[in-house]
Amino acid sequence: MARKQHKPEEIVAKLRQVEVLVGQGKTVAEGARAIGVTEATYYRWRAEYDGLKLDQVRRLKQLEQENSRLRRAVSDLTLEKLILKEAASGNF
Repeated sequence: MARKQHKPEEIVAKLRQVEVLVGQGKTVAEGARAIGVTEATYYRWRAEYDGLKLDQVRRLKQLEQENSRLRRAVSDLTLEKLILKEAASGNF
């Protein structure tokens, strides 16, 4: 079965749907089933996105992408530095 990638905006909307359903007296499991995810996924999403507004979620995702890009850049530079250091010491 193919996994569906949900956008952060969709996740926040689905979390709000479950909150409404739970407020109407349904269980969390029924609410999670209504939005088409497992209960574990619901709790994982809630831990990450609960209490955030849409603009905050967008900013969070942008920062995560920038952070991963910067980590890759640092690792590339570190690798280059190690290669140059080894070449300079004559161990090639």
